[in-house]
Amino acid sequence: MINYKDLGLVNTREMFKKAMEGGYAIPAYNFNNMEQLQAIVAACVETKSPVILQVSKGARNYANKTILRYMAEGAVKYAEELGYKIPIALHLDHGDSFELCKDAIDMGFSSVMIDGSHLPYDENVALTKKVVDYAHQFDVTVEGELGVLAGIEDEVSAEKSTYTKPEEVEDFVSKTGVDSLAISIGTSHGANKFKPEMCTRDENGVLVPPPLRFDILEEVEKRLPGFPIVLHGSSSVPQDLVKIINQYGGNLKDAIGIPEDQLRKAAKSAVCKINIDSDGRLAMTAAIRKYLAEHPEVFDPRKYLGPAREALKELYKHKNINVLGSAGKA
Repeated sequence: MINYKDLGLVNTREMFKKAMEGGYAIPAYNFNNMEQLQAIVAACVETKSPVILQVSKGARNYANKTILRYMAEGAVKYAEELGYKIPIALHLDHGDSFELCKDAIDMGFSSVMIDGSHLPYDENVALTKKVVDYAHQFDVTVEGELGVLAGIEDEVSAEKSTYTKPEEVEDFVSKTGVDSLAISIGTSHGANKFKPEMCTRDENGVLVPPPLRFDILEEVEKRLPGFPIVLHGSSSVPQDLVKIINQYGGNLKDAIGIPEDQLRKAAKSAVCKINIDSDGRLAMTAAIRKYLAEHPEVFDPRKYLGPAREALKELYKHKNINVLGSAGKA
């Protein structure tokens, strides 16, 4: 077994405490490969932001769990090399079984999510508590979930959202002992978060998605004062990136995300962790498509992955500074 502390990582407990006191959210960015990891670390060092490196079940299958563990250790060293030691947590995103969460903990993860939100309530409680009991032996923090987010991302898929029921949160947290809680208030996985008929149009004809259910968030905060809340599916799907992808051969239809001003409002509340994955995929894909279209003779991956890495870094710097408010908080 590898303990995350030996890799230079931290768990999320102190991160969340400071975020809630300071009115900002910790960025939780997913990665699958080296370029994504380099961009995340560089963006967070340059903005002096703490960060949660997120790894999904699909990412572990894609990149290999052993390689990912060494990449996380390398991320800590890379941040120091860049000149600023930022707090870095390594988090399992959407763990779907006790066995997966245990394996991640044993491989050096400092935080895990057990997602039993698709199960009947009592089964979700039992599964979450089992993971918490194991994780807390090693000072690993655990995120649970109540409510279901619609959309598709990696191996997580649901047809429609089920909003979190505020009346369940106190019982769930007390019975499971979780350290943070992901709730459903209208965010959604993937780049197609809303169907066009669910949206309105502004004066420029741009589709505007329905607002987040801040009433549910406020009720959860009342019932769990001072408790860390997490938002999944919080990519904003920048339309300039969608346009570039489609301009250079892509076919993204009805790609609509969460407005950044709503995420900034959420970050000033008990929401102290905001997950962003799809926006990063869009930034990299837009840069790669554009570069290859303009340089059809290129076949060296470094030539097109370099600009993609830079585009991703700039996107995440913007998120830290203007959306999450985490810049300067490391």
